[in-house]
Amino acid sequence: MESWELRRAIEAGRATAVALGLHADDAVVINNSDRVVLRLAPCDVLARVAPSEHLADSRFEVEVACRLADVDAPVAEVEPRVDPRVYVHGDFAVSLWSYYEPVEAEIAPADYADALMRHHVALRQIDLDAPHVTDRVAGALREVNDQERSPELPDADREFLSRTLSSLSAAISAESSGDRLLHGEPHPGNLLNTKRGPLFVDLATCCRGPVEFDLAHAPEAVGMHYAGADPALIHQCRALGWAMFSAWRWRQADHMPDRAHWRAEGLNRVRTALDRHGPG
Repeated sequence: MESWELRRAIEAGRATAVALGLHADDAVVINNSDRVVLRLAPCDVLARVAPSEHLADSRFEVEVACRLADVDAPVAEVEPRVDPRVYVHGDFAVSLWSYYEPVEAEIAPADYADALMRHHVALRQIDLDAPHVTDRVAGALREVNDQERSPELPDADREFLSRTLSSLSAAISAESSGDRLLHGEPHPGNLLNTKRGPLFVDLATCCRGPVEFDLAHAPEAVGMHYAGADPALIHQCRALGWAMFSAWRWRQADHMPDRAHWRAEGLNRVRTALDRHGPG
């Protein structure tokens, strides 16, 4: 979020906690993207604050977390001192989560793969209505193909992203050997190293698709420790993931700070992935 919106989001997160009886005199920004994550003190609660247009996504995230907590998944849990729901404060959707003190050590690729495997096992134990990866691609395509939604996207880049999203989505659908529930974006920023072990966060991206789509968001070495994964499919999914990321950044309604940088960087990452591994 940009600075003007960030200030309002911080106050929304803090005010929500106070209204629920939590002591929240201070708020420290842990992460700021299209949503903001705050550590509230001294109650030691994590607040996830999103623009109200993402209310449905926030509710879905809380539902996923509650389902997974019942099957001992390696995920962060909703704050137990309040009702497990999303609270609306002004123009923002606020959810409250347990805070986990981070362990200052890098997660080894084998441990990363083990956490993802356990997460996938837990996901197989729950019944959840989640979109398919191709549904998410279709959403990205709508943003790219509609000039009113992405008016600043140059024509050449619009054609490139549209072609890439369409072709890779079709190829991945054809080559996948089986779909299952996924985290959706288990990149290093969404895996916390805690005293309880690695825990996944940002569960609103849960979707259905091949495990390779999840592995494409992890460091490349992780795939080598995940039994049965298809390296070629991981590479295709990595290019698709960056194409989707780039599409979101060109939305007129995008809330990511420093969008000019990430618009250019997203396109560069897509081209790099295609150059390294080929579009098909």
